[in-house]
Amino acid sequence: MTSGTAANSTDKKRSPSLIAMESALNAADLGVVFQPIVNLQNGSLFAVEALVRCEIPRFQWPPVLFEHAVAHHYCGRLGRAIRDVTFKLCGGVPVFVNIHPAELSQRWLVRPDDPIFSHDNDVYLEITESVPFSHYSLCVSVLSEIRRRGQLKLVIDDLGSGFSNLKRISDLQPQVVKLDMELVAGIDRNATQRRLVASIVRLCIDMGAWVVAEGIENEDELSAVIDTGAHFGQGYLLARPAYPIPEIQWPI
Repeated sequence: MTSGTAANSTDKKRSPSLIAMESALNAADLGVVFQPIVNLQNGSLFAVEALVRCEIPRFQWPPVLFEHAVAHHYCGRLGRAIRDVTFKLCGGVPVFVNIHPAELSQRWLVRPDDPIFSHDNDVYLEITESVPFSHYSLCVSVLSEIRRRGQLKLVIDDLGSGFSNLKRISDLQPQVVKLDMELVAGIDRNATQRRLVASIVRLCIDMGAWVVAEGIENEDELSAVIDTGAHFGQGYLLARPAYPIPEIQWPI
């Protein structure tokens, strides 16, 4: 068999998903939009969260993009490609970047040339609440390594979406905790829910963490979230994800 024939045979074995994934990484099909995270004391910008967008139709929904990346062991490369795009577009602004659990084991994140180490403002690494529970030792190891290399801050995302291991979360000493949007939806209409969220906010403050309430969609929810003592808010009421960074709509 000639080398050309062998290459053709190899190409036939590659799945359409893998070929599309390589295209997303190599042909500028990735983009990023930014959603403001707003100071609830005065409506000013605290930071932005970078959210990936992909032009390839099958990967337009980010969870599907990452599902295929994990299946083909591309998650590390994908995360790096997203960060390369992100930090070219948001100079001078604090930025939250999402880290997929699979990235922790592929070690792209700890490479010294990663743009998280050269950004000109604060960088917040956002990992979902389930990660400290399911990948705790790996999470501690990787985060310790990258924290030694730069002034990076840890964010625990989606607190309240599942069964929290608060001891492990507190051991990680996150600078920010983001409340799952299910805790925010309808908070203005449910007194028990407001008391629950207020208790979680106090607990996070006692742990030394700032609190971001996600998914604020109307003015009544915003007022109720402010009453709980949360520091920051994020949601369609305040700004929809966009590029360039959108202006904040502060209704109060």
